[in-house]
Amino acid sequence: MNFKGIIKGLHHITATVNDAQEDYDFYTKLLGQRLIKETVNFDNENVYHFYYGNEIGAPSTIFTTFPYKGQGVRNGVIGSGQVFETVFSAPGNSMDFWEKRLETNGINFSKVESFGKGKLQFKDPSGLNLAIIEDADDKRTPVWKTEDISDKENIIGIHHVVLAITEVDETLNFLKIFGYEETTREGDFVQLNSSIGGAGNSLVVMDAGDLPKGKNGIGTVHHVAHRVEKLEDSLKIRDYLIEELGLKVTEVKDRKYFESIYFRIPGGVLFEVATEGPGFLVDETNEELGNSLKLPDWQEPHRAKIEAGLIDYKK
Repeated sequence: MNFKGIIKGLHHITATVNDAQEDYDFYTKLLGQRLIKETVNFDNENVYHFYYGNEIGAPSTIFTTFPYKGQGVRNGVIGSGQVFETVFSAPGNSMDFWEKRLETNGINFSKVESFGKGKLQFKDPSGLNLAIIEDADDKRTPVWKTEDISDKENIIGIHHVVLAITEVDETLNFLKIFGYEETTREGDFVQLNSSIGGAGNSLVVMDAGDLPKGKNGIGTVHHVAHRVEKLEDSLKIRDYLIEELGLKVTEVKDRKYFESIYFRIPGGVLFEVATEGPGFLVDETNEELGNSLKLPDWQEPHRAKIEAGLIDYKK
């Protein structure tokens, strides 16, 4: 079986980070993303869950974080079995702007070539491996703009993620079933596209080589989510993964803004399959997005306790 066409591409990337204030400042003020939703980790309501993205938080533009400072969470190790790098997409002719912006703000970066495109590699305050790539073919809208970053320069969304893998062949075989098709090889890197292809719909598998085994913790990506149109698609995928491939898959989790299942792929990376809807406008208007703490109905009765347990930060 092949899920080509059912898996549309990426939905979001979620990372474990350190301090809420420095995280918010870095992604909104430096990288110019919109905080589209302030909520909590539904599995640990003492921790924020920040969603950053384009103006409306469209699937494939979303990068989310759990700021775990003060919760006793260890520093993670970026290595095999994890997302090694999250790559953001920027408009054509914007790389000079981003070079100058990173340099002005004291962010060390390196310039490399990746599958024919220039890429700036750097780290966020928690140590996550990030990159910005210029892609003039990325037409996703509406791009968020700020006082000092126009929509002709600002990040459009997630471009792709790089998976660090030891069992490369086994992982590539799984991804083909999962709906991604190999397109290009470049040294130790293999690029794959969903049936839609392009920015927001791509993965890169990297031979982990001598990298240590990844350990989840602060400064690492927790999971990568892929989008489907509706829950019935997720259930079809879930049944096949369990019955035909023998994988352990969670029950459906209600994440309010989408519904999800989780499992580990051959190679160890934690995958999520998330529905495209209902989206982030179910409890806020476009103008209100990210302005206040939003909770699901089942947590709303405990709002006072939850708010008291969160570390405050300033927007």
